[in-house]
Formats: sequence, C-alpha cells, structure tokens
Amino acid sequence: MNAPFSQGDARAVRLPADHPPIKSGRIGVLLVNLGTPDGTDYWSMRRYLKEFLSDRRVIETPRLIWWPILNGVILTTRPGRKGKDYASIWNKERDESPLRTITRSQSEKLAASLAASEPRLVVDWAMRYGNPSIASRIDALQAQGCDRLLLVPLYPQYAAATSATVCDKAFDRLKELRWQPVLRVAPPWADDPVYIEALTGSLKDEIAKLDFEPEVILASFHGVPKSYLEQGDPYHCQCQKTARLMREALGFDESRFRLTFQSRFGPAEWLQPYTDKTVEALAKQGVKNIAVCMPGFTADCLETLEEIAGENAEIFHHNGGENFAAIPCLNDSEEGMRVIEHVVRRELMGWI
Repeated sequence: MNAPFSQGDARAVRLPADHPPIKSGRIGVLLVNLGTPDGTDYWSMRRYLKEFLSDRRVIETPRLIWWPILNGVILTTRPGRKGKDYASIWNKERDESPLRTITRSQSEKLAASLAASEPRLVVDWAMRYGNPSIASRIDALQAQGCDRLLLVPLYPQYAAATSATVCDKAFDRLKELRWQPVLRVAPPWADDPVYIEALTGSLKDEIAKLDFEPEVILASFHGVPKSYLEQGDPYHCQCQKTARLMREALGFDESRFRLTFQSRFGPAEWLQPYTDKTVEALAKQGVKNIAVCMPGFTADCLETLEEIAGENAEIFHHNGGENFAAIPCLNDSEEGMRVIEHVVRRELMGWI
C-alpha cells in the first residue's frame, strides 16, 4: 500500500504510513504594515506607544538617556493626546484604525486575486507594532502548511526604522522555531515603473475631481532623523528618486512638484524640508491652492488623515491659504492592489 501524502502538499511528498500527520507544501505571503493601537483609550495608546518607541531601530538614542524620557514623560503625557488624534479618524463601525481596515482589505483582495492562479498560496497580514502581531501570523501560516514564506514590508522606500524592523521581528520568531519556513523578503519598490504609474495616475484622477487647480503639489514622505541618513540609511535617496520619477512622469518642474518630510518628533534635526514649515511658507508667500500626496504610505493612517488632512490644512488656512487637498493614498484601490500584486508575483518567481 502506498504511503500517505502529507496534508495539503501540492508536491505530493510521500511519508511512511506511521508518520504523524503534517501540513506542508503551501506558500505564505505576509503583508506587514507599521502598526495600530487596539483602541483610543489611554492604556491602549500607552501599550502601543511603548512598543513602538522602545524599538531601537526607531529611537537610536542610548537607553540610558532615552529610557527615563520615555517612561517618565512621554508615556505619561502622550497617550492621552494621541488617543484624541486617533479618535478623530477612528473607524467607529469596525472599532479599529483605518490602517487596520485597509491593510486587512489589501490582504483579502490580494488573496482573491492570486487564488485562481496558485491554490498553494495563503495570504495574511500583520502589524509590526500592535495586533495582529508578526509572530502570531507566522505561526498561523505555518499551521496551515506554509513551509515557504514571502515577507512583504509595505514600505516602498527602505528605512532601517521600517523595513528592517519588520525583518527583525520576523527573525525573532523564526529563531524560536524548530522547523523554520524558507524565507524571502520583498525589497523596496521606490523606482518600480508599476508603482510610479499607479501614483501618478491616481494623483491625476484625484486632482481632476477637485474644484480648484493646485498651484503647488507636495509629495510628503515620513521623516527620519538626519543622523540616520548620515549613518548610511538609503531612505532619503529612495524618497528623492520616487519624487523625481513622479515629477518627470507628470511633466512638472521642481517649483510645482516638491518633496517634503513630515512627522518629525523630538528636538533633533530631521530630513528637510519639513512639510508643515513648507505649507506655512507657501501660504505666507501668497500661494492659495495646494495639494499634498503621500507616496511613501501604502495606506491612509494617522499621519495622512490627521496630520496632513487635519493639521497641515489648518496651518495653510491659518496663514492665508484658501484651498488644500490631501490626496488619498493608493490604499486598496485598483491602482494600489496592482502595485502590491506586482511586487508579490515578482518576488514569488521560482516558487510559483
């Protein structure tokens, strides 16, 4: 009598008759975004901020200096303020942040798109900070028989504080496993033509919907301390390249389409020019109509919905500006999903 096949194994590996049942032969795809608190209350925000701001990739200040500041000041005062910010954008219907809603939808749409061509694929999603955790989803994928795993940090531009820390957390879980899945990590796609086409196409469509013509368009990327660039982080260069390729595709000059950096935190110098300072300066110079797109974010989140569409719009109007548009991220739109699926299919070559 023939030995049984391992459960779920499309490659039909034969096992001895008395072998314990196992699942193998499937391929996992894990989309990972930055993170989200579980709620807007003080303790949910504190747990999230503590995990985020304790990451040595995010805050490189020596622990001896940073720990008293984090635990004595920031985690006492900041959860309340940030909780109010999150509450202003919270998906009340599902009681979750927009980032969680959108990332789940991206995973579900990708799974549906890939299912017909490759039944061995299992698509899942996780957050680097908060839930669902990377470790829990690696375990879930392995339990479904995934012995190969494609990890996809959802950051078009690489930074140690984003892409690298996703890998760190995945490796932390893998080093605890006796039977590790074979791992691939999707590289950044800052200059991928499919990505640039999606960005510029979406931007044109959104501008066409406006009842005004932007005099200036800002491409606002999340900032990092300038010292990270000086230590060799390629993030700044990749943001510059994305912005340049978008500008060329749109046919704009540097006065019409400008790169800026947002979300700075603390007293150190960050990558410049700063988005908020640029918005203020443009308004004071007499610019009445601007639009801001955020090419480095694959999904709308606190930094796009509250910081840009809220805070920066207020800065612009307060200083004499009239019309301000925050352009939605690609999210789970047709253009956004085309980019994610393109990256995933490219990195799965040889496996499917």
